[in-house]
Amino acid sequence: MAKQKAKSNDYAFVTVWRVAGTRQEVLDVLSDAVSLKQWWPSVYLAVTPVAQGGPDGVGASFDLHTKGWLPYTLKWRLTVTEPITLNGFALTAEGDLNGTGRWTFETDGPEVVITYDWRVGAAKPLLRRLSWLFKPAFSANHHWAMSRGEESLKLELRRRRLQGGAGSAAKVPEPPQPTFARWAQR
Repeated sequence: MAKQKAKSNDYAFVTVWRVAGTRQEVLDVLSDAVSLKQWWPSVYLAVTPVAQGGPDGVGASFDLHTKGWLPYTLKWRLTVTEPITLNGFALTAEGDLNGTGRWTFETDGPEVVITYDWRVGAAKPLLRRLSWLFKPAFSANHHWAMSRGEESLKLELRRRRLQGGAGSAAKVPEPPQPTFARWAQR
């Protein structure tokens, strides 16, 4: 069987983060989609729960309004497709982006190595029509968003540890905010 050629609006990204903490701490943050807007506001502008899902998280879905550095936004639905465990979980995207994502977590001493494998096709008309020309810019936009995610996750883990301990969570800087705030509000 011949291998199917990727379309110009298909994207495949593998992002690796390394954060101090435990897999449970990472899981507590990344599996709580409702909190994305609070700890990763540079990318997640709105999160609306749609379905609760089962005890293992499968079937939980959320409507998302997201953005990167570039002045456009995306609306899509995240649905958890595999059980949420200490090893990670999988999801689908439907809307302006269509495809799959998989978070995996591995312990490496006092740190967790987090890998996100994101394979999506751009369905938003702007992205779909212009991917052939602007794919490098759209890819750079994704890398910018994921870099803000790693930075924001590190801050959120620090904040949560201080809230549960003797320190003051107020000492932790706020996460990066969205670029082009006017566009984000549209």
